[in-house]
Amino acid sequence: MTLTDISVSTRVSDLIARMTLEEKLAQLVGFWVDQGDEVVAPMAGEMASSTAYADATVHGLGQLTRVYGTRPVDPIERAAWLWEEQRRLIRETRLGIPALVHEECLTGLAAWQAATFPTPLAWGAAFDPELVEEMGALIGESMRELGIHQGLAPVLDVIRDPRWGRVDECIAEDPYVVGVIGTAYVRGLQSTGVHATLKHFVGYSGSQAGRNHAPVHAGPREIADVFLPPFEMAVRDGGVRSVMNSYAEIDGVPVAATPAYLTDLLRDTWGFDGTVVSDYFSVAFLQTMHAVARDRGEAAQLALEAGIDVELPTGDAYVGPLAERVRAGLVDEALIDRAVRRVLIQKEELGLLDETFETPPTSVDLDSPAHRALARRLAEESVVLLSNDGTLPLASPRRVAVIGPNGDSSEALMGCYSFANHVLAHHPGVPLGFEIPTLAASVAEALADAEVTVVRGCDAEGDDRSGFAEAEDAARAADVAIVAVGDRAGLFGRGTVGEGNDADSLELPGVQRELVERLVATGTPVVLVILSGRPYAIDWALSGEHAVAAVLQTFFPGEEGGAAIAAVLSGEVSPSGHLPVSLPRSSGSQPYSYLHPILGGPNEITSADSTPALPFGHGLSYTTFERSDLSVTASVPAGDAFTATVRVRNTGGRAGTDLVQLYARDLHGSITRPVAQLLGFARVQLDAGAEATVSFDVPTARLAFTGREGVRIVEPGDIELWVGPSCAERETEAATEIVGDVHRVTASDRRIVEVSIER
Repeated sequence: MTLTDISVSTRVSDLIARMTLEEKLAQLVGFWVDQGDEVVAPMAGEMASSTAYADATVHGLGQLTRVYGTRPVDPIERAAWLWEEQRRLIRETRLGIPALVHEECLTGLAAWQAATFPTPLAWGAAFDPELVEEMGALIGESMRELGIHQGLAPVLDVIRDPRWGRVDECIAEDPYVVGVIGTAYVRGLQSTGVHATLKHFVGYSGSQAGRNHAPVHAGPREIADVFLPPFEMAVRDGGVRSVMNSYAEIDGVPVAATPAYLTDLLRDTWGFDGTVVSDYFSVAFLQTMHAVARDRGEAAQLALEAGIDVELPTGDAYVGPLAERVRAGLVDEALIDRAVRRVLIQKEELGLLDETFETPPTSVDLDSPAHRALARRLAEESVVLLSNDGTLPLASPRRVAVIGPNGDSSEALMGCYSFANHVLAHHPGVPLGFEIPTLAASVAEALADAEVTVVRGCDAEGDDRSGFAEAEDAARAADVAIVAVGDRAGLFGRGTVGEGNDADSLELPGVQRELVERLVATGTPVVLVILSGRPYAIDWALSGEHAVAAVLQTFFPGEEGGAAIAAVLSGEVSPSGHLPVSLPRSSGSQPYSYLHPILGGPNEITSADSTPALPFGHGLSYTTFERSDLSVTASVPAGDAFTATVRVRNTGGRAGTDLVQLYARDLHGSITRPVAQLLGFARVQLDAGAEATVSFDVPTARLAFTGREGVRIVEPGDIELWVGPSCAERETEAATEIVGDVHRVTASDRRIVEVSIER
């Protein structure tokens, strides 16, 4: 995309014409006012800026970095400071351009006292894009009230290996699910006037052995068909206004220095015309971590040429070092002008060029009843019932034991990028600033007639077994033991999952498995509740001598998560969540995806079995559903769309919600094809005995892949389709044939499956 392709107002053109080089560069960087000794980004201490804030803003400033989300500050007091600071920038800099303010907002606005929603892996488990869009709008409203213009979310990395610590920030292992739900979040956030930022473009989650920042060895077809589709959907269907580069190197080339992704594909092919911001310190990392640049100036040049417009969180490379290279004739100033245009267009879109910042907010409710109600709905929808021998729902037990490291912990309900786990962990003694009842407290409230005993048993980490005996005694004395295990989210070695907390084992951390097995041996029915940021290898709990009565999988369900789980346990709510990621059998079977070709699954050629303990899409209910009469258009020209209809009936004795999942298999292709691929899905709520017909309008582009010539195509051929309770079960089947010539996919091809439900 050339500069003349971008719609530039006379005002923006005039500003750029008047700017000195220093004023231009000032618009291309952020400044982290509160960085100090806080550790909320990789290598933040080592990369701390030595430039004083007053000096950094002499020529203006592009962005203010995390003014609410770096340490606990009172939102109203901070807003007063921010409004005054914006007035100072308008008053005291020559051009009077305010700063854009960005914040993290993955599980809600990452600020003190703000609502904490379920983590993205829970969004995936809920399979409810409409509800995620509502959540995005609520988060955006809070941000806009506080003068925040850009949110660093959503994360559209496709899960490839659950050992990776950042899995809890991701939505699913299926690119389409990631794309649909992530795009819904973008629409919701941007509906309030706050710009969303796609993370991390691209390939980041494919790191070697699930190690953060490790090299990525994905081939161009895997990049095109797995990693890229969610980003394309959010750009073309969601209209996202900002993108953040990945830290990854792909086949030896860092993405931050790759025009092929950040310019050729993103802008020239997809038509993106927003801003590209660097992930924190990733420009400097071109020198310090990747060693493809000799110094900060060369790193800045590589990033700018690739298409990174704004260096975050501070101007370590894009100010002094880049200015030196411009004056030395090594960098064309037109490249700087290109980035400045994009930044000023963004500020104009956001109304910043006209804003006077006269009246800061005097009150704000960042955790309103509306926030909490939506957090509760999303948490309830995300609870996945993995197994159940009939113990659930609980039938008025008299004595209940809540046991385990996550049973009476608020922190265990929140993900890595929640403010509590991301920031407050560095400020012991500071209150959370909002209500987040623990699972134990919620169970006591939901089962008000029962005597509830709470015992920790063990920690989430470590090998201390001193609490086992007390836990066993509590279990023996109870009618049922609710055992809450799993993760504690944190950063860079603090916790068991989260950014920098990668794993070489998928066993439950510490001695948690041993605790569960000891409690099962007491003979008391054990209901296992997993609060985690990744799926763990728990096949031993599903069958065999250590099998528990029931397993609920939850993925950091947020501030209303305890109440949501308790409602499912008591039977007030029938579970309706489904696995957005395969439940692994072992760490040795990773990386694994249900989207594997024939030789990616079990076969006679190998003794190693990669079959997951439970498949993608699995999830039980307190009622039963029957899917039948799948009917599909007999043939469809490549490039067109076909219709698939299926009947679903609630065959149980109570109301419930089914996730209708339409899968396909392309039987023969010019390249190997997956044995199962989710085409579309729909949540269908039905009363006992009720039925509905679900229709999927499926563009054949949903079956597209990158062919041997390197372009995405739809090939003619036979397609098997089925609907079932997971990717592995074919309850009702049909077939269609794609006919005609090979179709080359273009921007005009529809990417989204449209669903209609007739009751």
